Amino acid sequence: MHRRTALTVSAALLAAAPLLTACGSDAHPGAAAVVGGERIDVSSLQAQVKDVRAAQERSPQAAQLVQATGDLPRRKLNVMIFDRVVDKVAADNGVGVTRAELQETRTAFVRESGGEDRLADVLLQEQGVAPGQIDDVVRRNVLMNKIAAKLGVTDTPEGQRKLTEVFSAASKDLAIDVNPRYGAWDDAQVRLGNTTAPWLRQLTQDPGAVPAGA
Repeated sequence: MHRRTALTVSAALLAAAPLLTACGSDAHPGAAAVVGGERIDVSSLQAQVKDVRAAQERSPQAAQLVQATGDLPRRKLNVMIFDRVVDKVAADNGVGVTRAELQETRTAFVRESGGEDRLADVLLQEQGVAPGQIDDVVRRNVLMNKIAAKLGVTDTPEGQRKLTEVFSAASKDLAIDVNPRYGAWDDAQVRLGNTTAPWLRQLTQDPGAVPAGA
């Protein structure tokens, strides 16, 4: 696996203002979003938020963590949608992930973090990821690295543009429809409203540099 591929969304891309679109909470009652015709139920989103809040409340820095993630429902929905886009790009390019790859990557994250508890603390504090959601972060990391390798994407402006184009096209194909209460999905930036784009910041074995989980 090419874990050291480094990719970042350009500042110009991140600064571009998303366009608000009409979405149908009426057309899809109880759905936070519909991606590729499949629902992300509000109840599923709330469950993820609840897990993070519970983990934050157990932390000595509980007040600070909760305050820093006041928009947690939108941030979690952003990642839930993005993971569906990752899955589509992976499928379109014949990329998959094995249990061995997942275990190897998680073990490396744990080792370089200084232990399982330290990994959990880092991801909770920096990315709003609950302990039970760490496997999702690991899976995203492995898939994104393998997609980059399959596409021959390099750490250059040209490589970034290529990756952005591929993910933007997949996002459009999925016809992502978000409940207006959470904002609007931007295909060009592959993110929800003004949330942090869950792109690769630096694909290394440093867990503080894995794709954003919130």
